[in-house]
Amino acid sequence: MTQVTKDLYQVKEKMYVATDCIIFGFHEGKLKLLVFKRRVAPLQGEWSLIGSFVQLDEDLEVAGQRVLNEITGLENVFMQQLRTYGKKDRDPGYRCISVAQYALIRIDEYDEKLVEEHGAHWYEIENLPSLILDHNDMVQDALLQLKQNARYKPIGFELLPEKFTIPQLQSLYEAIYQRELDARNFRKKVLSLNVLEKLEEKDKSTSKRGAFLYKFNYENYQKLLKSGYNFEIA
Repeated sequence: MTQVTKDLYQVKEKMYVATDCIIFGFHEGKLKLLVFKRRVAPLQGEWSLIGSFVQLDEDLEVAGQRVLNEITGLENVFMQQLRTYGKKDRDPGYRCISVAQYALIRIDEYDEKLVEEHGAHWYEIENLPSLILDHNDMVQDALLQLKQNARYKPIGFELLPEKFTIPQLQSLYEAIYQRELDARNFRKKVLSLNVLEKLEEKDKSTSKRGAFLYKFNYENYQKLLKSGYNFEIA
């Protein structure tokens, strides 16, 4: 454990620093958010994002990763710092600022037992319950950031299984952008980027003929980035 440095400032007024995690998943064509019922006062029993106070001996990013791991059992997933929320009266418990971080996980990979033990639930973005404090603002800000990132980075692939079909990929981006995309143009665009690797396998869950499965090719994507190409998928 890292030794905490002696407090040289000796400021009488102090405050808490927390991190709240906006955990997105994608399942059956729907973008979803993981929330739980708060277990401590104040506001105990109300719907909340999953968060924690940042410990003295850990970096902010590490605190977010710890929270994510404690709830889902996952490590090494996409997580990005969003912004800081610091209105003086935002938390009735005490003066507290929170740094929001949003994560993208594959719903088929998380530890269901852990999620259940923490009383967490997946809600479709369109049907979210009202959240405590400024957590609703955090979710809206995260959605906006997700949309912006998805236009120029292959961020959406973090939400899909390792193998996926073009229609599944399109369904994901429609969920992120919250609008329909032309199937022919979308397919032409994503294939022209040369970042998808076509497999011999097919997904026959929706038809007898089936649809070919693909994998994301990170190596080709890195080559695109180095060449200065602007990755805009839709």
